[in-house]
Parts: sequence; C-alpha cells; structure tokens
Amino acid sequence: MSKEKSFTDQLWDFFCSLKLAIIILILLATTSIIGTVIEQNKSPQEYMQSYGMSESTYKALDALQVFDMYHSYWFLSLMGLFAVNLICCSIKRLPRIIKIVREPILVADDGLFRTFPNKGEVVTTGTVESVRDKVVALLGNKFATPVVTEEDGKIYLFSQKGALSRFSVYVTHSSILIIFLGAMIGNVWGYKAYVNIVEGQSISEVWSRAGQVPIPIGFELRCDDFEVTYYEGGSRPKDFTSDLVVLENGKEILKKTIEVNDPLSYKGLTFYQSSYGPAGDPVYRFRVKHRKSGETVTVRGAQGKHLKLPGGSDLIPMGYAESYQSFGPAAQVNIDSGDHAHGTPFIVFKNYPQFDEKRGGAYAISLIDVQQSYYTGLQVAKDPGVWVVWLGCLLIVLGSCSAFFFSHRRIWVSIQPLDKGIGVKLGGNAHRNQPAFALYFDELKKEFDDTLSS
Repeated sequence: MSKEKSFTDQLWDFFCSLKLAIIILILLATTSIIGTVIEQNKSPQEYMQSYGMSESTYKALDALQVFDMYHSYWFLSLMGLFAVNLICCSIKRLPRIIKIVREPILVADDGLFRTFPNKGEVVTTGTVESVRDKVVALLGNKFATPVVTEEDGKIYLFSQKGALSRFSVYVTHSSILIIFLGAMIGNVWGYKAYVNIVEGQSISEVWSRAGQVPIPIGFELRCDDFEVTYYEGGSRPKDFTSDLVVLENGKEILKKTIEVNDPLSYKGLTFYQSSYGPAGDPVYRFRVKHRKSGETVTVRGAQGKHLKLPGGSDLIPMGYAESYQSFGPAAQVNIDSGDHAHGTPFIVFKNYPQFDEKRGGAYAISLIDVQQSYYTGLQVAKDPGVWVVWLGCLLIVLGSCSAFFFSHRRIWVSIQPLDKGIGVKLGGNAHRNQPAFALYFDELKKEFDDTLSS
C-alpha cells in the first residue's frame, strides 16, 4: 500500500502543480482582457453614463475593484500566487539540476550506452594507453578536455560543454519574478493621474483618474506657452506642444518643450502631452472702416461682446477658425445696427484684409488677430517599479537566448581490450536541440574513425 501523503506534502504538490500555473495564467489573461475592454479609473458618473448602470450596480462592481483591477487585492493575489507556484516548481527541480552539473556520471556502462540516441563503436589496434591518448587529444581538440577514469582494466572518458546552460531556465524564471515585483511596486506605490494647466499658470497637485482626491507632487509645474499646428486646409491638429517649467521654492529647476511621445520626467513623475482645449473666450482684434465717414478704427474685445463702431453700430465676434477652407484664420462676425437688430453673420479673413470690401454695407472689416488662451492636458504617471521591470526584461532576454542557443552536451567514451584489438565505444546526448547535436556527433564520429584507424 502506498503511504498517504501528509498535509505538508499535499500543500507542496499543490504549489508545484502545472495545473495551478495554467489556471492562474488563464485568470490573469482574462483579467487583462477585462481591464482593457473596461477603461480603468474613470469617474463614477462616466461609468454610469457609458454603461447605463445604476448607482447600486456601480457600487457593487466598485467594491470588487473592477474599475481599478490592476491595483485590486485579488489581482495582486493572483500575481503573488503565480510567483509562489513558479518558485516552488523551480526549487523542486533545482537539486536534480545541481547534481547533474556537479556530480556527472563519469563511467558509462553498457546499460547507459543503450540509452544514448547518438552512439558509435570502433575496434582498433594498439594498447589501451595509446588509444586513450589519441581519444583524449581528439576530444580536447574537437570538444572539451575529458575526465579520465580507470576501472577494472577499462578506461572511461567523460567530456561536457555548456553545463551552466541548464540554469538558464532559472534566469528566465527569476526575470519573471522580478517583472512581477516591479509591477507590484508600481501598482502599490505608483499611480496614473491627469492635470490641466492654463498658459501662464502653475500647479502643485494632480488628480487621480477617479478625480476624487488631489495628489501633491512636491513641486510646481508651470506652462509658459502652448502651441498647436494644423494640417493645411483644415482644422485637424498636426502637432501640439507645451513649454513646461519645473519650479522648487520659486526657482526654475528644469525647462522642456514636450509633445506627444516626448514627455518630461522629474523626481519619478512623467508628464505626457495628452490633450488641449481653449481656456476662456478668445479675444479678437479687428480693423474697421466706416464707409460713409472714411474713418478707420481698431477695435478689440472678447467673443460675444458688443464692440462699439463709428456711426453707432456694434461689431459682435461670434466664432473663430484657425484655418477656414484653406483661406487661413477667419472669424465669423455680425453687425448690430441698434436695438439689437442683428444682420446676417458673415466671415472676415486675416490673410485677405480686402475681402470684406466687396460685401458692401456700412463697414469694411478685416481681422487683425485672435488671442486664444489654451490649457494643456497632461497625463501623469508615477511608477517606482519601472527600473525593476526593465531589469527583469533584460534578464528574460539573456535567459531566453541562453535557453534557445546553448545546451548541455555530454560525451562518454569507454576503452577496453578485446580478443582482436581495442574496443572503443562512443556515446553522447544534449538536453536541448537534439537534431543539431546529432549532426555534430556524426561529424565527431567520423573524426574518431579516421583517427583510430590511422
């Protein structure tokens, strides 16, 4: 009867189980898919509006941390359980690997030779010692210097290369654990947030994605200028940049112009250019000619305001386009001739100041410029575990290259006297890339035949 396993042994087998690893990987993959489909860390109002859910449904899902699952206790628990599974599997196999590397089998008997996928046999002349010297020289030249063992009148040789490649899997396993550690550090002590900064203003706090609590950043960040360029002939933005300045105790520490994919980083925080928008109403400046009197004036004012004109009428700026149908900057305006008797809106252009002359009417109007303040929208990321993740990525590359391109190759030789000469048996194997080793072994066997026959 087989002895019943103790609870400790059962628990150890559970954590070493391949089934456990597969189940955890499936759960992690499913979680990642859900986290990609459901945008994380939005405000409660956005979730209820986007998915049409009630407040009670939102609260139930929020209690399960569905909307912040990468920081959730159960996601971190899954990562921790997978790490434990990986460690236990590695520990279980490690003693055997160490024994293979440190205590190799030096004497290959007939039973061991029968297990080799690659083997050969040669009968030659001479003495056991002379044959031994030839084989030692050949292996040392073509493969690796062998270990020589004499036993019962026979000579055994063992030669190996790439023994340390057996530990490459542990480098890969360690790299995965290091990446997990970096991800956990980022999840626990890092955050993703956003902030909007109006041109000429500064901030010292950012807002989490949920938008509920501001997060101090420990310094000030000022936006000196924001610029947006458009594709020719349209209002589609081509590029937008922000001139940012880092201040500490009122002193400028760092300046950088950021754009999409070129962020600013300071004290563990990274500020990415994300969005932009107008901050307040634009301020217009027009040149207006009163046709009857010939008087020309410059008027300035905000959008929607009544700007006084010669003759008692008002000019009303109504809207602005950075590029209107390939004609460049343009403004839509209206004339209030009194008692709020507005006429038909019309368009004036900055690049074509004479365009409105053909319209007729009491005034000829041209656009001088429009001053629009913008805010720059920044995504803010703090990830203290990013360098740990990069270290893990480097190790996983090294471990994978070692695992795929190197293997532990071993060759055994036995030399024994026969009735009609000296018998030489040759056998070998590799723990990876068997086809390549088989080709190499065939070439080595030919070298053996040529050397010993001569």
